[in-house]
Amino acid sequence: MNKVSIRFFDDREVRAIWDDENSKWWFSVLDIIAVLRNQDDYNKNRNYWKYLKAKLKKENSQVVSATTQLKFLAPDRKLRFADMLDYEGIIALGKTFPGTIANRFIEWFTYSPESIDGKSKTKAYALFETSFVDNIEVGTTKGLQQIHAYIFGGLYDFAGQIRTKNIAKGGYRFENVQYLYSTLIEIDNMPETNLDEIVEKYVAMNKAHPFMEGNGRSTRIWLDLILKKQLKKCVDWSRISKTNYMNAMIISSVDSSVLHAQLKTAITSDINSREMYMKGIDYSYYYEEN
Repeated sequence: MNKVSIRFFDDREVRAIWDDENSKWWFSVLDIIAVLRNQDDYNKNRNYWKYLKAKLKKENSQVVSATTQLKFLAPDRKLRFADMLDYEGIIALGKTFPGTIANRFIEWFTYSPESIDGKSKTKAYALFETSFVDNIEVGTTKGLQQIHAYIFGGLYDFAGQIRTKNIAKGGYRFENVQYLYSTLIEIDNMPETNLDEIVEKYVAMNKAHPFMEGNGRSTRIWLDLILKKQLKKCVDWSRISKTNYMNAMIISSVDSSVLHAQLKTAITSDINSREMYMKGIDYSYYYEEN
């Protein structure tokens, strides 16, 4: 049971572990408590859960009986047994909290994964498990197209195809289609022998933005594959907050030093970890949420 997923509500982590035997997710109760109480203090949340659990037990609530214990990462970075609830249990727990935040949480938690983002995220997870990842052309536009086509195939009719229209985001205009193909050839030829060069190549590809949609999610995987091949490293994306990452990417259009500094502090040699990859996908999709 080592498949861990992270979702985000109001910029707070809601972690879960996949149960192969019962084919379902178990969610961290203390993560949910932190969300519903809007409380960062781990000990305060733990104490509140002890109080609430005792109260619900006296009321013969099924929430308590549905709780199980699984090993989860504690604040001291050690794996310790923690209370977990399944999907139905979390819904029942949320209903014990009054107020609009609980209602918003339940609405968010029950959001269907059948959206394009939900389906493409599932395909991004699966990429780690397939032999296809070993056949991706690393560090080239073709390789990026392969990633994009895999993640968004069947979801966008332009999956894997270089855009033929001009696009902009937040007032910034990405590479004009008139020059896009020549720019991509230049990016293909950029060196990638050290971290400085790889970051510059990543920034250049972001400026090019070769697809109509799904550039960030595809290019972050592309970046990790370059790092893995050339430096035997990858990025632990959980070390870079959404705000810091988005700001650094905006600034990188004129100065890549901020992004470089953030990536440098998040580099890890844990390149074959399934959990590291899955966590990276979770954060990558989180960055794209509005």
